[in-house]
Amino acid sequence: MDQIAGFYEEDYQGGAGEVRAVGFLPGTGIEVIRPVKRRGPPRHVLFDFDGTLSLIREGWVGVMVPMMVEVLSSTGTDEPPETLAAVARDFVTELTGKQTIYQMMRLAEEVARRGGEPEDPLVYKQRYHDRLMERIAGRREDLRSGRASPREMLVPYSLEILEELRRRDMALYVASGTDERYVMEEVRLLGLDRFFGGRVYGALDDYKSFSKAMVIQRILEENRVDGAALLGFGDGYVEIQNVVAVGGTAVAVASDEAGRGGKPDPWKRDRLIGAGADLVIPDFREWRPLLDYLWNDQSPAPAWSPA
Repeated sequence: MDQIAGFYEEDYQGGAGEVRAVGFLPGTGIEVIRPVKRRGPPRHVLFDFDGTLSLIREGWVGVMVPMMVEVLSSTGTDEPPETLAAVARDFVTELTGKQTIYQMMRLAEEVARRGGEPEDPLVYKQRYHDRLMERIAGRREDLRSGRASPREMLVPYSLEILEELRRRDMALYVASGTDERYVMEEVRLLGLDRFFGGRVYGALDDYKSFSKAMVIQRILEENRVDGAALLGFGDGYVEIQNVVAVGGTAVAVASDEAGRGGKPDPWKRDRLIGAGADLVIPDFREWRPLLDYLWNDQSPAPAWSPA
């Protein structure tokens, strides 16, 4: 566990096995894990970015893990590449949702464990980011030039739910584990700055100066509201845990980033339920019944079925 300015970013510790039954809002694929009972409608809505709204960085694991295998192989270990890939994939997925630097800190630990001399985690982070930017350069340029529309690189129906939330006068925020300067740029490339304005927060080189928990606390303190006023959407365990911890409502976006077929990604779904999500959706295509349910305690009860 890392303590950051009094707020915690915990490693993933799931409790999915404790959830015995789930249900669906009638006629939808919106999975209700814990029925939502609110004193009133939310006033502030927090979104994770990559995988929750943006698909620009889809496939990032396929960049990070091979880079890590190269680093670990250079220690002289006799472990075959496939073993190192499994090791890297395990801790990369374990830490997904936290700032990228945490994965690189873990990489440095693995290097030392194999008798190597680790570089500064920021060096590893930059190496990974250079490779990722090379992979996604075409996507970014297509958006910049207009050859691709934002819809092609957004989780389906993101624009529709954002428009409706803005119509309802919600204050919208982004909190991402990706470096802040890149998040802000990609928010603009996707045309989402009109929804979030300056309320976009991302990772900093001084990682102790940022956490999603800190962003949430800032929202609550600056607006003098309690956690019940907060609604959060995310595909990472950190934002789900942080929203639940303050008493907010957490909607897990178990997005299938590559397929976009309207079905939840099973690994994300299980992980996010374990993190404490109240609801699970694959994307935003059923935004109308979702928001109707969240804004109206008298909505029809979920149709329960065994897990």
